Amino acid sequence: MHYIDMKKILWILLPMLTVSCTLSQQNDNENLKHYELLTVKTCNYELSSDYAASLKGQQDIRIIPRIEGYLQGIYVKEGERVKEGQLLFRIDAATYRATVEAANANVQQMKAALEKAQLEYEGKQKLHAKKVISDYELASSNSDLSVAKANLAAAQAALTSARNDLSYTELRSPSDGIIGRIRYRKGDFVGPNMQDGITIVADNSHIRAYFSMSETVLMDYLSEYKTMEATVNQMPEVKLLLPNGQFYNQTGKVESISGIVDESTGAVSVCALFNNYDGMLLSGGTGKIVMPSVRKNAIVIPQESTYEIQDKVYVYKIVDGKTVSTIVQVESQNNGKEYVVIGGLNEGDVIVAKGAGFVQEGEEVAQ
Repeated sequence: MHYIDMKKILWILLPMLTVSCTLSQQNDNENLKHYELLTVKTCNYELSSDYAASLKGQQDIRIIPRIEGYLQGIYVKEGERVKEGQLLFRIDAATYRATVEAANANVQQMKAALEKAQLEYEGKQKLHAKKVISDYELASSNSDLSVAKANLAAAQAALTSARNDLSYTELRSPSDGIIGRIRYRKGDFVGPNMQDGITIVADNSHIRAYFSMSETVLMDYLSEYKTMEATVNQMPEVKLLLPNGQFYNQTGKVESISGIVDESTGAVSVCALFNNYDGMLLSGGTGKIVMPSVRKNAIVIPQESTYEIQDKVYVYKIVDGKTVSTIVQVESQNNGKEYVVIGGLNEGDVIVAKGAGFVQEGEEVAQ
């Protein structure tokens, strides 16, 4: 009968058991998914939004004649900078000068008629005092005097009107500015019915940039600043991106918000004001307003860590070592690379950082 030495058997089996456990652990590790993970943190995050803008001068004044006539003189060129009161155009004044002369002659005639009526009335008063004429004759003479006074007043008003018309033959600049396109030439017939006028004097010392902002974004500002006035005052300075891809060398300030939502677009009109003393910005031009906004203590995640289903945004959180699909709420504004999360995640959460669309629910993840 043979006896088995148990110690020898254990020494033989121990290496085999150790190898078996090691292989089991390796198999378990091989089954774990290896994803790039991100631990959620908060930070102050600056986000910029772009808005298409149209540019207008501080004021664009149409030069429209007040009287009719043939354009006799043009004293400025397109694009020329002019001063307030500077002569721009002249309309043929011969007819209006003749009207002034005729009106002036009529005034002199009415003055003579008034003097005559005054003398006659004074004479009638003396005769009436001596009871030579009746009350009726005196009253009639007084009436003639009143008519003479009224005729003189009418003649003087006509003279003033004629002189005004004569002055209107000279068209002067109502403000400092730049001459726009001159639509008429010497000899053309012009008048007050011209809708576009002869030209435009554009005051470009300041430029207003008009753009539209969504109601949602405006509500975010109002929630923070409470009133429209405070919102306008607290809005950050904005930049203007020009059509050539360069930024204008000065920042602008939001000047006004319409406060009325356009029913067709769901947006409000906003105006930003820029200094334009160098004349680089042109009235009628276009650009893009770039408006920065800072989110304090914001949770920011890369967009590639998310996926969307039916307009809902999801991430995969790692809970107890496994992937859990989680809906997150994000701001509508984004830079195309990152989302600002406003709900669904907390600081310290761990999420899959890349390739969320390829992750499956409940996968065990190597950490």
